Amino acid sequence: MTAHPQEPPQRVRVIFAALMLVILLASLDQTIVATALPTIVGDLGGIQHLSWVVTAYLLASTITGPLYGKLGDLYGRKGTLQVAIVIFLIGSALCGISQNMVELISFRALQGLGAGGLLTTTIAVVGDIIPPRDRGKYQGLFGAVFGVSTVIGPLLGGFFVDNLSWRWIFYVNLPVGAAALFVIATVFHSRTERVEHKVDYIGASLLAGGLTCIVLFTSLGGSTFAWSSAETFLLIALSAVLLVAFVFTESRASEPILPLELFRNRTFTVCAAIGFIIGLALFGAVTYLPVFLQISRGRSPTSSGLQLTPMMAGLLVTSIVSGRLISKWGKYRLFPIVGTAVTAVGMLLLSRLHLSTTGTYTSLSMLVLGLGLGMVMQVLVLAVQNAVDFRNMGVATSGSILFRQVGGSIGIAIFGAIFTNQLAGNLKLPAGAHPVKTVSPEVVRHLPAAVHHAYANAVAESLRPVFVVAAFVSVFAFLLTFLLREVPLRGSAPLDGEEIAGAASAEAATVSRSPTG
Repeated sequence: MTAHPQEPPQRVRVIFAALMLVILLASLDQTIVATALPTIVGDLGGIQHLSWVVTAYLLASTITGPLYGKLGDLYGRKGTLQVAIVIFLIGSALCGISQNMVELISFRALQGLGAGGLLTTTIAVVGDIIPPRDRGKYQGLFGAVFGVSTVIGPLLGGFFVDNLSWRWIFYVNLPVGAAALFVIATVFHSRTERVEHKVDYIGASLLAGGLTCIVLFTSLGGSTFAWSSAETFLLIALSAVLLVAFVFTESRASEPILPLELFRNRTFTVCAAIGFIIGLALFGAVTYLPVFLQISRGRSPTSSGLQLTPMMAGLLVTSIVSGRLISKWGKYRLFPIVGTAVTAVGMLLLSRLHLSTTGTYTSLSMLVLGLGLGMVMQVLVLAVQNAVDFRNMGVATSGSILFRQVGGSIGIAIFGAIFTNQLAGNLKLPAGAHPVKTVSPEVVRHLPAAVHHAYANAVAESLRPVFVVAAFVSVFAFLLTFLLREVPLRGSAPLDGEEIAGAASAEAATVSRSPTG
């Protein structure tokens, strides 16, 4: 995109401040929910549906992200971004007043419909108002916002739960979003020229339907529905039909949401596969860490949020360091190889968590996991950008991230099913004791000692297979990294040395859409 030379520097600074608030909304909402999830399901009931609080948001934002890019080209960035913020804020307010899990999950999906446009459109706006030579330092500021929100998100979530209510993790979005909306409405002037695009609504709908059926199958199979039930087979059949129809549609669409020609590029295909698996392992496994910390270890939401920070800090550090080393050396293949290996080790360490595990061991395990992930996520995007034609840069980047987000959606559902099924079998109550209606940290904390121990032990034992499976799939990602070719970095690529470091920080943040979706 061309910059707008007529924008005065002072106005650009004000607009960029508003964009940073939008980025804060997008990134903070990913991490702030994690520590509140156990309390939310305890208040509203339905721990077996915990994964859907994350999955509904993640699915909606994943599918709508690519659409917002084309809508911004077609109708202007300003209006598109304003619509995305308004939808996000309406979803946030409704989440805050939810009275049951069905309402919360539905409103999280609505919130995700808006969130899909926050990051996509904001980055496009930077392309409109900032000259290329200056974009590196602005991307670095975005990275700083991401890094701060990644670290303080779990702490804020814990603070609100301990001192106010879990509902405030959604209400806090309202004043921040309103301020961003006001500045954008009064100061930002979108470019007037229109770029004609045909929006692939059919492809997006088919992909959304197919992924939803897969997530329903993985989350409900074996719990709500028997694996051999008619409902299970129907979901399998629907997902197959919809995804085949999606491929057929994409092969004929003039501007497909995911061009099939990208899969003829080996680097894109390998990076998409690795990203899918890493997303599956990360989003799926880490969602349940606060459950272990608060129910099995008896930590407060604030304390559990504090104990999640080593993982996020490790991820941020290696993301930035690897980005700078790549810009210095001009090589990137080593980082995903080492990163996936370290990630697998981190998952194995987490699989050894039990009731008597020390806080030091838990924090170190999460630090190892974060250090590994930081060497993988942003490097995969860089490898894809470097391997495709400039004309496909945007769609290849969004496609690469799409696979990671899809992996996260499916991973959360799979690990949720594993946890729920294991919990039913591992819960062994003393004679005469009756199961509680809702498993929340507050309820479990006040149970008689023997019953409390039974619930705490059952949760810890049920999470062990979750991390074991996550470690196994991480090893598979490690093996796939050896198929990644070292393509020399283009000297004329849009990312110069400074921008790579900024992208590293920004990409670190997209991982935080992790545990909280």
